[in-house]
Amino acid sequence: MSLDRGKWATGGPETVAPGVHRIPLPLPNDGLRAINVYALEESDGLVLIDAGWSIRESLTVLEASLIELGHRPDDITDVYVTHIHRDHYTQAIELRRRFGTRVHLGVGERPGLELLTTLRTDVPVTSLEVLRRGGAADLAERMAEGYGEFDPAGWEPPDRWLDAGTLPLRHPLRVIPTPGHTRGHVVYLDAARGLLFSGDHVLPHITPSIGFELGQPGLPLGDYLDSLELMTTFPDTRLLPAHGPVAASTHSRTGELLAHHDKRLAETEDALGSGARTGHAVAGVLPWTRRAVAFDGLDGFNRMLAVNETVAHLDVLVARGRATVSEVDGVARYSAGSGLQSCRSLS
Repeated sequence: MSLDRGKWATGGPETVAPGVHRIPLPLPNDGLRAINVYALEESDGLVLIDAGWSIRESLTVLEASLIELGHRPDDITDVYVTHIHRDHYTQAIELRRRFGTRVHLGVGERPGLELLTTLRTDVPVTSLEVLRRGGAADLAERMAEGYGEFDPAGWEPPDRWLDAGTLPLRHPLRVIPTPGHTRGHVVYLDAARGLLFSGDHVLPHITPSIGFELGQPGLPLGDYLDSLELMTTFPDTRLLPAHGPVAASTHSRTGELLAHHDKRLAETEDALGSGARTGHAVAGVLPWTRRAVAFDGLDGFNRMLAVNETVAHLDVLVARGRATVSEVDGVARYSAGSGLQSCRSLS
């Protein structure tokens, strides 16, 4: 069936190409509204790209959508996940538990998953460390509160860790590592049919968060920009994102995202020029979301993302020689302009 593009999150399954079906699944208390999983028809059953968040409502919608398409959940032989975030991964583990489905995940996610199962906490500890480095210790302490008991059920290892390469499906899928949103994010390219299953790497209406994961953050925005540039080296395709409607051109949206971050880097540099020195202070003077919401108008979780992303932009400015940084008592203080970088490696 074909959907009104404004109803992508609730309109039921959509056939986007012969044998390729987009299925939006609900998310709990999430501004993204839904996640798209894609069902690909194979000779021996179905393959999914991403699986959704493991909640009862999501599994119910998935089952109903598959029935509408003439299939059942136990027809799913494999799930190829784009990255480790809960809304993409945890229902894959539930499908394996119920139906024996095989789960595949990019090998770059292995350190984060192993750290998660070692720490056994839902608290985003690495993001809180970035908050403290960004001069937002009070926000970090508030964000550390309110997390319940850790549920390990959705965080089992995959059956297979994926490197770059080609999956031998009826229509082969090329696995392309695209670090940035997470270190192990991958996209799946169906070159023959001109389709890119882009996960959260390229989204049609929003920019993905950067570096919200466990482990050393490195230079996540630099990785993300490099991964966007990589998309332009392949022939253009239709964009099949994890959130939002299918779009006609991956290259067009990639260009918009690169331009957005160029503009954001310039705004961040201007904020340094006006006297802001920490990630928290710079985030406080920048507008947020497509609606240009003030920092103080964001909830706690989105303030955390905002400071994390601001620090990521500041670190790219340092790496490009457009700013300098020093650290005092664990807080990074930035200044506009070139000079000697001190105290912190960005490698």
